[in-house]
Amino acid sequence: MTLISVERKHNLGRDRARQKAEIVVDKLVRRYEVQATWAGDTVEVKRSGANGTVQIGDDSIRIDLKLGTMLSIMSGTIQAEIEKALDKALAA
Repeated sequence: MTLISVERKHNLGRDRARQKAEIVVDKLVRRYEVQATWAGDTVEVKRSGANGTVQIGDDSIRIDLKLGTMLSIMSGTIQAEIEKALDKALAA
């Protein structure tokens, strides 16, 4: 099992950061066919071979994703996509 953790600081406030995180989660849903379940400022993401969370804080967004054996071979690509999407969302 491979663990991917990506955290980015922001100064957007929790509400605006949540809006930005929703963009990233929507991209994960479309690109990797994950299911997303929101509970407050945390979203749980799942799909076959992967699960994790996106946590929105007052000054940061953190994504933790556990990949099973089959997806572990793509961990570098998946992490790069998450980082790119999060950076783009926070910059917009």
